[in-house]
Amino acid sequence: MIGITVLGSTGSIGVSTLDVISRHPDIYKIVALTANRNAERLFEQCQKFQPEFAVLVDKSAAKTFSALLKESSLKTILLTGVTALEEVAELSQVDYVMAAIVGAAGLLPTLAAARAGKRILLANKEALVMSGKIFLDEVKKHNAELLPIDSEHNAIFQCMPDDFSEGLVEKGVTKILLTASGGPFRDLPLEQLADVTPEQACAHPNWEMGRKISVDSATMMNKGLEVIEACWLFNTSHDLIQVVLHPQSVVHSMVQYSDGSVLAQLGNPDMRTPIAHSLAWPERMSSGVEPLDLFEIARLDFQKADFTRFPCLRLAYQAIEQGGTAPAILNAANEIAVESFLNNKLSFNKIAEVIEATLDASDISRADNLDDILVADSMARKKSLELIGLH
Repeated sequence: MIGITVLGSTGSIGVSTLDVISRHPDIYKIVALTANRNAERLFEQCQKFQPEFAVLVDKSAAKTFSALLKESSLKTILLTGVTALEEVAELSQVDYVMAAIVGAAGLLPTLAAARAGKRILLANKEALVMSGKIFLDEVKKHNAELLPIDSEHNAIFQCMPDDFSEGLVEKGVTKILLTASGGPFRDLPLEQLADVTPEQACAHPNWEMGRKISVDSATMMNKGLEVIEACWLFNTSHDLIQVVLHPQSVVHSMVQYSDGSVLAQLGNPDMRTPIAHSLAWPERMSSGVEPLDLFEIARLDFQKADFTRFPCLRLAYQAIEQGGTAPAILNAANEIAVESFLNNKLSFNKIAEVIEATLDASDISRADNLDDILVADSMARKKSLELIGLH
């Protein structure tokens, strides 16, 4: 049995992961499930999967879980606090770690999984966006495996030659075509963006996602972070990555080769496909996803991404070009701005302005160690709050 820790089990990726695992009870065993504050859903998951450990970061939620635990026959051990996330990522009985915590909070437990030599199913893009080379050095040093869960990066991975790590240009790869739906405001007149609500921003046309990621998709910062992540995952420059708007979300990404070939990975927009691929890799297994019906889809549309409409995408390209701590600052400012928007403290069209102002006001330095990154993250959050007027 393959032991698995799911970091962020109550979120959309975590729920999809458990759905796939439930279809293969003879192969996988859940060792630990973690959540931030959703005690009720975590308890339901524990009842079904009987993990050895459960983690709740929020102390109040942990009290709720403890009360539920006392009234049940569950033998699951409850751990609390952020350090407990690292503990369950390192357990000797764990083989795979699904890294599905949203945002910077996922960095340290994902790093812990790398240092423990686990197979990391990476859904937390911020780990690479923030720490890049440091993270990959830990993966290599401890013989961990890193497999991408984002549908786009998983698609690219499937379209790459087996030995792509030896160099993309040397293996005939000339471009990575990273697809994006364009979110709910792809065709909305620009002058109306100031008035959109959190509910409208979270109503993604194709994917079921958490609120923060849904807003990132609407601003296209999600795609910007994916560009940065792709640079690290595939050891390439941002110059070789082009974002392509594809409203149907059927082509999950493409790889262009020097002989004129373009390889694409297609499928229904369902995260269980990349999850199942990474769980079973290098084999294949059923995911529960319906086969793609090309006759029902009937057409596939593509268009260039517009930096005027999506300034967050421009800022992400700018940050990866600057390097050092710039991507960590970008990510921190975005998290603060998005949270402020979701709390009705900031208008949608001001999200990019706060991020750009934070980048402009920050000292970009080398990212030689984790402390440098965490300090840059903290300073950027303070600066963003000041700019919004919340600090």
